[in-house]
Amino acid sequence: MSLSTGDTIPDLTLPASGGKTVKLAKDYKGKKLVVYFYPKDNTPGCTVEGNEFTALYQDFVSAGADIVGVSKDSVKSHDNFCTKFGFPFLLLSDGDEAMCNAFGAIVEKSMYGKKYMGIDRCTFLFNASGKLVKDWRKVSAKGHAADVLEAVKAL
Repeated sequence: MSLSTGDTIPDLTLPASGGKTVKLAKDYKGKKLVVYFYPKDNTPGCTVEGNEFTALYQDFVSAGADIVGVSKDSVKSHDNFCTKFGFPFLLLSDGDEAMCNAFGAIVEKSMYGKKYMGIDRCTFLFNASGKLVKDWRKVSAKGHAADVLEAVKAL
């Protein structure tokens, strides 16, 4: 399954960094929301992406948007990742892949000739009404946050 433009944000509840629990549909009601999926905490590309969203975070907030990152890592791993790099947004722990599956973020990947299922680096932008307005698939980490910010500002 995968979300399509116009779909409503799924009503999911996940544990998050900082000891929080996030109810997607409820907690971000009336706000623009950027949901970005990334493969693993403390890896080079994921760190670049997180740092770029952090550098532009106040611009996202000024544009009326919030950001959440999602991976299968544990809350403890997320807390360490956030502390190490000073991420101002929440990272959601999707250990059972419920959110990844709802968004269609689990894809077949290949490394060293071996195929496996893993998280696609992808991003989803929801408007203040909770409707999906844009998605990015197979994202390159560098420069991506700036592209997302432009789309947020255009809403």
